[in-house]
Amino acid sequence: MKAGSRFLNAVSAVALSTSMVVAGGAAVSLVTVSAAEAAVIQRVEVRGANRVSPETVRANLTIQPGKSFSNTDIDASVRRLFATGYFSDVRISVSGSTLVVVVDENRLINQVVFNGNRKIKDDKLAAIVRSQSLGPYSETTIEADIQAIKEAYAAIGRSDATVTTQTYDVGNGRVNLAFVINEGDRTKISQVNFVGNNAYSDGRLRSVINTKKSGPLSFLTRKDVYDEMKMRADEEALRQFYFNRGYADFRIVSSDAVLDETTNEYTLTFTVEEGERYKFGDITVESTVEGINAEELKGLIKSRAGEVYRANDVQDSMSDISKVVAAQGYPFARVTPRGNRDFANHTIAVDYLVDQGERAYVERIEIRGNTRTRDYVIRREFDISEGDAFNQEVISSAKRRLEALGFFSTVNITTAPGTASDRVILIVDVQDQSTGTFGVGAGYTTGSDGGFKLEASIEERNFLGRGQYIRIAAGGGSDSRNYSLSFTEPYFLGYRLAAGFDIFRNEDDSEDFYNVDSQGVTLRVTAPITEALSTTLRYNYAKYDYSTSVDQTADLAKPPSERKISQPYWDAINGSPWVRSSISQSMTYDTLDDRKLPRDGIYATFTQEFAGLGGDSDFYKIYGKARYFRTLMEDADIIGSLTAGAGYMLPTSGDLHVFDQFQLNANDLRGFESGGIGPRMTNGDQIGGTTYFTVSAETSFPLPFVPRDAGFRGALFADAGTLYGNKVDLSGSPVNGTSMEWRASLGASLIWSSPFGPLRVDYAIPVLKEDFDQEQRFKFGISSNF
Repeated sequence: MKAGSRFLNAVSAVALSTSMVVAGGAAVSLVTVSAAEAAVIQRVEVRGANRVSPETVRANLTIQPGKSFSNTDIDASVRRLFATGYFSDVRISVSGSTLVVVVDENRLINQVVFNGNRKIKDDKLAAIVRSQSLGPYSETTIEADIQAIKEAYAAIGRSDATVTTQTYDVGNGRVNLAFVINEGDRTKISQVNFVGNNAYSDGRLRSVINTKKSGPLSFLTRKDVYDEMKMRADEEALRQFYFNRGYADFRIVSSDAVLDETTNEYTLTFTVEEGERYKFGDITVESTVEGINAEELKGLIKSRAGEVYRANDVQDSMSDISKVVAAQGYPFARVTPRGNRDFANHTIAVDYLVDQGERAYVERIEIRGNTRTRDYVIRREFDISEGDAFNQEVISSAKRRLEALGFFSTVNITTAPGTASDRVILIVDVQDQSTGTFGVGAGYTTGSDGGFKLEASIEERNFLGRGQYIRIAAGGGSDSRNYSLSFTEPYFLGYRLAAGFDIFRNEDDSEDFYNVDSQGVTLRVTAPITEALSTTLRYNYAKYDYSTSVDQTADLAKPPSERKISQPYWDAINGSPWVRSSISQSMTYDTLDDRKLPRDGIYATFTQEFAGLGGDSDFYKIYGKARYFRTLMEDADIIGSLTAGAGYMLPTSGDLHVFDQFQLNANDLRGFESGGIGPRMTNGDQIGGTTYFTVSAETSFPLPFVPRDAGFRGALFADAGTLYGNKVDLSGSPVNGTSMEWRASLGASLIWSSPFGPLRVDYAIPVLKEDFDQEQRFKFGISSNF
């Protein structure tokens, strides 16, 4: 841009001699002028606009014919014209009653190309830069684009990447713009060290932070990329880890990243001071707000005297008190915990003070750093909007929800002053991370009909950056095929309702003398009750097609033990196709501290189902499962879990069908095939049962002599279960397993938190079984705790 653009002040007769800088960096001088004859112009004349229409220039002026204007209007007009990016210089003068606007146009960009890039594709870079085809050529914009490209490469560990530009004139004021990229070498992390830690080992602390030492598969996880923002997030993760284990005085003395330029590797060092471990002392609630009864709020406190101090308990108590107080009509009330340390007894007495906070309103919510996730996906996790009362606890709850989504590697929420003293701007800084996984699974079944079964799935938890969940899976073996598709919209119709569907199709030829094809769909909606409790309502539709080439008359003439097909399956074949139409309702309770690797908490589900809304099935089912996790040895990172499940069903009209009754799968009772235990005809046909119980105990631990950063863990487990009872019409045919006969197995597992998702290999040996049971000792697949 040219320095020295001149403004003629058409209003003031006072001499001016001032300089200022306008947008784009042009120095603009207001020089001494004489008084104008009139402060109002009648027309606007635009000169120098060739590619840009004169109407576009006039539209960006704050000066209009017939209206008086000031020096401020001239300044604003110039700024707006420069802000369009179309002009390298702007000159405004007055000639009689005409305002003359002379512009020098920037060149236009004909095409934007990227050269030298291999690690980041063209479409990714095109989304980062602001320079676009048919847009103006602006040096300022290009400099910002160069910096954005460098930051993108730094995010994948290539902080020494260089970017230059080349232009090629194609005539008519247009140029081709090329960003020339030298990607450089990828930086790695050679070591992550801790200094000053005594209560917990380096290995335990490394499992807490997100940044990991470089390994063979680090190019997939990108967790070995040094980034200052990630390091700040690691510091916060360490603080929360210690604060929730009683170390209220914990602090990070320093965190350093040193680059060895000869190897291009970073060494990260966190120096910490742990302090003493505390327990809760006396806990009280006080209120200075008239109308708030402090005694009634005591029941919301999550902690008790004598328990190990946990910052999360304090935070949850503050949140619950704040919500109740706000619901009573006090949106500006503030809940402040005051801790009184007893250094001799190592206790912290906590007093929750409810007082009237400052009246402040949210002026704007500004979201930064999200390159993939849409803004509205982030905004909807806030229970406040622009103009609402500012409440710190609501902001903290939104932060926890954003972190729980799993879409971001870091989430930071800060505030800035608004345009008035009672206005606050919320600034939300996030960093997107990978949310897709590819899963594979396999199992081997013993026996005459045994063999391998495979499954593959693709899962995306943030589909197209919209926060939607989608999963596609396919699998099978030599005699079976199964396909499924699941989709969930977490905010249905703008409400916090997770609505979705599941579609499946199974083709099963595993039986020697008959085949069954099943297909169906489930429609569901989930509503939260509290942060830990939710309910789900489902409509389920399924159709079953049975077929066979066996002659029924000849087969039924044989004794029951010699028949190829048992009577219940002849009934299924003759009545095919069958339709089951049902509704079900579930309650889910979830207090897990981590969904990927739970160390503490409970995950429990309880479901009841009623079939009889049309179709051929009439029954009532009730079943549930609960799993409890507890860290057994903190520093060794040994985790224990106990699981219990049960179910019961009964017909509401007539008898049940074989496809209605319960069947246990290979995850319920490891060491046995899905459908491998329970009532079975003497010819081997499995008919399911009306009642089941399962229990399991498991201990998982880091593998010895393997770096914890590699993500490998081992597990030892013991499973037990039973499936019994029958309400299927057997027409007098003999059946095994209708009584309560328990099975049990012992086994070991190898678990890997891989870049493709959590994978698990189980090997289980049945130690208590029946002769007619079907075993599956080896199972490989996607790790699932629930």
